[in-house]
Amino acid sequence: MTIEYIRYRVARPDAAEFEAAYARAARALALAPQCVDYELSRCVDEPECYVLRITWTSVDDHLQGFRRGEHFVAFFAEIEPYVGGIEEMRHYERTAVRGVGASVPTMCEWLGGTAALEHLTEVFYTRVGADDLVGPLFANMDPGHPRYVAMWLAEVFGGPSRYTDERGGYHNMLVHHLGKAITEPQRRRWVGLLLDAADEVGLPADPEFRAAFLGYIEWGTRIALANSQPDADPPTEAPVPHWGWGVAPPYHPAQA
Repeated sequence: MTIEYIRYRVARPDAAEFEAAYARAARALALAPQCVDYELSRCVDEPECYVLRITWTSVDDHLQGFRRGEHFVAFFAEIEPYVGGIEEMRHYERTAVRGVGASVPTMCEWLGGTAALEHLTEVFYTRVGADDLVGPLFANMDPGHPRYVAMWLAEVFGGPSRYTDERGGYHNMLVHHLGKAITEPQRRRWVGLLLDAADEVGLPADPEFRAAFLGYIEWGTRIALANSQPDADPPTEAPVPHWGWGVAPPYHPAQA
């Protein structure tokens, strides 16, 4: 992906119409398959200055796909009167330097930390062991497995990196699924039992947390199911995924 930044200077009397024009132009952006997302911001210190950020699937998709495509005409018709006010228009690429500040708690902090996850996995694997559908998959389970899964979940949800540091990270988790031939009914039962356990131990029930929590569980179990099939050839090395509030890791079809 590439990020385009366009910096405008717009006279104050024209500000309202400028924003309205971009609201109309955004309809074309929303329809363009080359556009990932967009945002128009106004400077607090110099209200005449605006910055438009558009994330494109690639530079070529922007310059060749969008600009030569069916949606550009409608987009440009709305913003053409303001082209003269452009002070910068460049493409940028992301670097590895990024993160979130402490004003937003991690999901691990929100749910109560590693101790809460250990309680969850203890209750959960007790349910699993008594279940006739998924129980056989864990017939020879290591007694420490619930604690290890809690370590994995804590790292995924923004907590300590102990699963990577002490258990071998993604590769170790992967090998536990290879060749298991998990079925879709087993996956669904696993998810259902985990959600029941989450209710039993009192994990936060607010919609925001539960939606993000379930999002990861669905994402992770579907990848585990795919990786467990006899003909699967998943990558053997990858970082532990980091899951936030409604934000999934980048999608790589080869890993799904």
